[in-house]
Amino acid sequence: MSKRVIMAAGNWKMNKTPKEAVEFVSQLKDIAAGAESEVVVGVPFVCIPGVVEAAKGSNIKVAAQNVHWEASGAYTGEVSCGMLKELGVNYVIIGHSERREYFGETNEMINKKAKAILESGMIPIICCGETLTQREQGVTSEHVRYQIKIALLGLSAEEVSRIVIAYEPIWAIGTGKTATNEQAEEVCAIIRQLIAELYGSDVSEKTRILYGGSVNASNAKELFAMPNIDGGLVGGASLKLDAFGKIIRHYE
Repeated sequence: MSKRVIMAAGNWKMNKTPKEAVEFVSQLKDIAAGAESEVVVGVPFVCIPGVVEAAKGSNIKVAAQNVHWEASGAYTGEVSCGMLKELGVNYVIIGHSERREYFGETNEMINKKAKAILESGMIPIICCGETLTQREQGVTSEHVRYQIKIALLGLSAEEVSRIVIAYEPIWAIGTGKTATNEQAEEVCAIIRQLIAELYGSDVSEKTRILYGGSVNASNAKELFAMPNIDGGLVGGASLKLDAFGKIIRHYE
């Protein structure tokens, strides 16, 4: 079985203007050159054209932070897979807890988005994770398994082997709290076991599972070394060149 490639994916959220984004990626290119990690920047929609152009000739790939599942239509303010694909987007982050909490996104919507992204030739990064209350009540496993089961509904084994799943405990996002290596590994192992149950061990061994939630330059190396953690979905630290550079090159 070939080794899963570690992914260092930045989720910029609603940060950086188009000009700032281009300047950042232009500087990031040198840091990312020759990195063993797959480097991804998840940028706001308006930054995508400039960032794709700035990343040309480098090993940096571009992710959008959301998408609509319909190809076109009367959906004011939304963006389709075809629009993103034409711009040169490689990945789309879907199901982030902020989208679920602030914009009412459901598991069923995330499933529709996953199908549309795959059909367009891009790859979804599907987020899941529990609240502090859910963890304290001991239902983390059930909650995360439910989220992933619905998100993957109707996908083929070949499609699931290409997707990326990001486990982000909601209590650790932007709080400075990080799940311990063991806590993060435990849930990522639960997700991999679920994929094995649904699609077989060959597919589960190919599927990359990231950890997200206050990943930074000092904890990335140990987190990414865990057997079932294949990199990170990085928030605040991905906005800082030095910090994100260290996460990209965590193995040095």
